[in-house]
Amino acid sequence: MNPKLFYQRYGRQILLKQFGEAAQLKLLNSRVLVIGAGGLGCPALQYLAAAGVGTIGIIDYDVVDISNLQRQILFATDDIGKSKAETASKKLRALNPGIEIQAFDLKLDNQNAFKIISEYEIVIDGTDNFSTRYLVNDACVLLDKPLIYGAVLRFEGQVGVFNYAERRTGVKTNYRDLFPKAPDANSVLSCNEAGVLGVVPGIIGTMQAAEAIKIITGTGEVLCNAIVSYNVLTNTFHKFTISESNQSKSLIPKSESEFLNFDYDWFCGIRKLENEISVEEFDELISKEKIRVIDVREKKELHLASEFTFEQIPMSEFEENISALDSTDTIVLICQTGNRSLKAVEIIKEKIKACKAFSLTGGIEAWRKHHLKV
Repeated sequence: MNPKLFYQRYGRQILLKQFGEAAQLKLLNSRVLVIGAGGLGCPALQYLAAAGVGTIGIIDYDVVDISNLQRQILFATDDIGKSKAETASKKLRALNPGIEIQAFDLKLDNQNAFKIISEYEIVIDGTDNFSTRYLVNDACVLLDKPLIYGAVLRFEGQVGVFNYAERRTGVKTNYRDLFPKAPDANSVLSCNEAGVLGVVPGIIGTMQAAEAIKIITGTGEVLCNAIVSYNVLTNTFHKFTISESNQSKSLIPKSESEFLNFDYDWFCGIRKLENEISVEEFDELISKEKIRVIDVREKKELHLASEFTFEQIPMSEFEENISALDSTDTIVLICQTGNRSLKAVEIIKEKIKACKAFSLTGGIEAWRKHHLKV
């Protein structure tokens, strides 16, 4: 980079006594991978690019939806339907042409995680599901990469740094030390289901970017072996430490080959296939008017869709109303992402064994994205 342009662009950081030119050059020579260009990933990406991180990787296989725009600040209305990874990379190149942006429009899994993550120094987790979080954590432990964790829901968020040695003790904790056992994927609500105030992921994602900058430059105290929780309603921060656990070490695959064969969906209790129906199959049945569609979300949640007819039996009232179901009907249950509806199918099949009941795979979110692409 031209020296004059270098100082013009990054001068406000270089002026900092604890930072200076040396730290700025470390940023320009660094490589950071952001997994998920969503509510957390967008602010993290924007600030990493603006700060001058030399190479930034973006992994996301999703497309921009209108519901994203309330919090995913890299995207605009004209971007609806476009690839998140490619669109984010275009915006970041416009923000800072002097850095390299590498976009991966794909789903991260066992087969590609090792190769991609190994090419970066630091990983920022901006994902929104447990199976990917465990996968990313295990890959980072095996590859010895610092992992910057973030999570948000409703009015709260959390941030912390895993797999990074504390200076005084040398202790490294990981995500499995925080959650040794995966929460039930069919009962834990996501932001798509429970909602989130748009500024919360902005705050947490920016904090994730700050931790990455501190790790790269050696500036300040890294938030390792601890989690900071922030509540926007009460303006309160809480910090709690995480202890290293022998149990977490025993659960992590011991090698790349073990990692390749570890079923993260199974570990997180995600059940598939026999109780699910695809978006395409759902549309075909609707066109033939051969199904009864039931929305199992709570009444206070947003309406699902106006494109097809459905009735509502919230999960909180589901078991007491199950007797109203006819065993001769073909029933498709729907929620926001397919988790609660899958649980409802299990309840039906336990109580009414002859009933043909299915959960819409991916829920109404998957249905909308499919029709957005068509």
